[in-house]
Amino acid sequence: MAGGVSSPGQTVAGRMLSILAVFEQSLSPRSLTEISQETGLALSTTHRLLAELEDWGALQRDDNGRYQIGLRLWELGQHAGRQVRDIARPLLQDLYSLTQETVHIAVRERTEALYIDRVYGSRRVPQASRVGGRLPLHATAVGKVLLAHEESWLREAVLAQPLESRTPKTHVDPDALRIELDVIRARGYALTADEVRLGSASIAVPIFQRDGGIGAALGLVTAADTAEGLERHLPAMRGIAHRIERSVGGFSLRAVRPEPRGPEHLIFTQRKSATGGAKGGGGM
Repeated sequence: MAGGVSSPGQTVAGRMLSILAVFEQSLSPRSLTEISQETGLALSTTHRLLAELEDWGALQRDDNGRYQIGLRLWELGQHAGRQVRDIARPLLQDLYSLTQETVHIAVRERTEALYIDRVYGSRRVPQASRVGGRLPLHATAVGKVLLAHEESWLREAVLAQPLESRTPKTHVDPDALRIELDVIRARGYALTADEVRLGSASIAVPIFQRDGGIGAALGLVTAADTAEGLERHLPAMRGIAHRIERSVGGFSLRAVRPEPRGPEHLIFTQRKSATGGAKGGGGM
């Protein structure tokens, strides 16, 4: 072990980022010992870096002395994707007004759908999502729309990964998913039911960039027992998607998350903590 860390040669910045990454999967407060164990950093190193992060405002301590995300880091994070949210929010609110259902917008980040904004409906629906949360592309309506309109090599790379089964109804057979994605691409929308969380159903349509590539997906979620005829919302959803496309103009929706440079950069590797565990997500 070099420098008190489990990864020889890890930089100071890398160590700090590994501490912040502890809070990606769960925002619950962590003790010094827990953070040390989850990052693989020595207690003394962890204590020193936590003090620096706390002084800057990236982390703060609760009444029990446990660490949690600080307000300054939260404020900084609000700037990520702000242009898209500022454009999409009033249009999402229009879609909610037309449908009275929960609606959201998502972009692709690696093998996951990243939810960048959402307007909640008044009906109680089993939710697995939050703004800033992620879910597997293959299990969500927005994710399937994004994947269906990506390049073929990217789809194949995603389908070559182990596909997580969130519920007994999650579609995880690669061959069946290939056929499903072809259908989605041809008809222009995706439907899911009970794949991410039992009791929820969703429909999604693509949002294209000016260059014709897929930029984001617009989704609507409802309770599975009221999901019959979800396609009735398609005219409104497609109309709002086209308005977002026109409003975004030349701004790249892909700029909301890291832009992959090619298959050789292993963009499909699941996000992992310093201890090697796969990162979970939240969204629907």
